[in-house]
Amino acid sequence: MKRLFSILAIAAVMTFGNLQASTAPAQLLTANVQLLIAPITTTTTQDEAVSEATTEELSFHQNLKRRFIEGGPVFMGIVLLCLILGLAIAIERIIFLSLSTTNTKKLQQNVEDALNSGGIDAAKEVCRNTKGPVASIYYQGLDRADESIDAAEKSVVAYGGVQMGQLEKNVSWISLFIALAPMLGFMGTVIGMITAFDKIAAADDMQPSLVAGGIKVALLTTVFGLIVAIILQIFYNYIVAKIDRIVNDMEDASITLIDILVDYKKKK
Repeated sequence: MKRLFSILAIAAVMTFGNLQASTAPAQLLTANVQLLIAPITTTTTQDEAVSEATTEELSFHQNLKRRFIEGGPVFMGIVLLCLILGLAIAIERIIFLSLSTTNTKKLQQNVEDALNSGGIDAAKEVCRNTKGPVASIYYQGLDRADESIDAAEKSVVAYGGVQMGQLEKNVSWISLFIALAPMLGFMGTVIGMITAFDKIAAADDMQPSLVAGGIKVALLTTVFGLIVAIILQIFYNYIVAKIDRIVNDMEDASITLIDILVDYKKKK
């Protein structure tokens, strides 16, 4: 009987020991797995955070540059060239027109005072020292004033046409670039769509991934073409408005000059 109890006690101790032995490795394995998973999860979270931060940190200039590169070098380069040339001509015209702007009323008063006090030569000297097309027209009219009023008027009208041509010089190139930029963008769009459909035909399958790239490039060329046209259109309208204002001043000044010469002839 004692032997039986001894055997049962030994069997119980061995069974309990085996259970503890089998439970310990399982707990150790679970702990190790958790330790392995934790860095992976942390790394993935960090990568996602870095990716989101990188996307948010892209400035407008960097995003624009990336879109420009994605649009393709051929058509995007030509559109960029249209923008550069158009802006160069527009800036040159704006500077020229700003230098051509004259205080017409002050010039008229100075010419009239010089004409009454010192004659034709004094009035021509005032015009020679003043910049702008209005002063040049005054000079040409005064230069023919000794002949007759009709000769002075014809000289003013003829030289006014010359000055108008100088004001409008190279402006037609800006309008050309305004029309050319969106057309090049639309051409890039059509070519991009053709490329996308060629990929579909070659793959014999309508997959969105095949079409998305071509359509994206096509739309980018259109967008940049329209942006260039809008920018140049703003400069073009400003230049045309400034030319119209100067031309109106030239016409008013020409009429006033003839009246001044008529009065001068009467006094003489």
